[in-house]
Amino acid sequence: MTDLGTLGGNLCQRPRCWYFRRGISCHKNGGNSCPARDGENQYLAIIDGGPCFIVHPSDPAVALTALEAQIEIRSRRGDRVVAIEDFYVLPRERLDHETILRPGEVVTAVLLPAAASAGIQRYRKLMQREAWDFALVSIAGCRRANGDVRIVLGGVAPRPWRVNSSVEEDVSSGGLDEEAIATLAERALYDAEPLSKNGYKIGLAQALIRDVIRDLG
Repeated sequence: MTDLGTLGGNLCQRPRCWYFRRGISCHKNGGNSCPARDGENQYLAIIDGGPCFIVHPSDPAVALTALEAQIEIRSRRGDRVVAIEDFYVLPRERLDHETILRPGEVVTAVLLPAAASAGIQRYRKLMQREAWDFALVSIAGCRRANGDVRIVLGGVAPRPWRVNSSVEEDVSSGGLDEEAIATLAERALYDAEPLSKNGYKIGLAQALIRDVIRDLG
């Protein structure tokens, strides 16, 4: 059973997809199709989807990916530490779960590098309701003391999704005007492939990217 009261439990949440949660036949429930592809897909992935289009529900995972966290995993077989970017797997890699955890393994710690404590850090989250809710789209961005930039989106893919490194490099160069910022935000979403009801997420994501670029520039 996943303990959602801990950070480790939050990072290991199962997906929010309505079909999966209701036990309706789908790829994650042992079926051979994705009813969300042409059904209720307004909250699902616009990037890296297929054959399942879940989005990961964890907010901390987005921020921790931007900060280059590492995940400590423990079992009777011993301990191991993996980068958070390697902790999550896409549906095309594994349908029965969303992480690399093996049977009997638990998350025991989240480790942050010393560089994560400096520089500029931003986190924003857009929700359907003003009260606590899952993110429609979220973003974490940081500029380290050495100038390196990392930008990660949540709510758009089956795992926290880091924007193209070329976009980050251009942001790190600084001195961007509004036209350049808008161009970078559009370039970051070039690979988006929205479903029938979630194309609005592209506009939300681009707006968040523009805001964070201004803050980090």
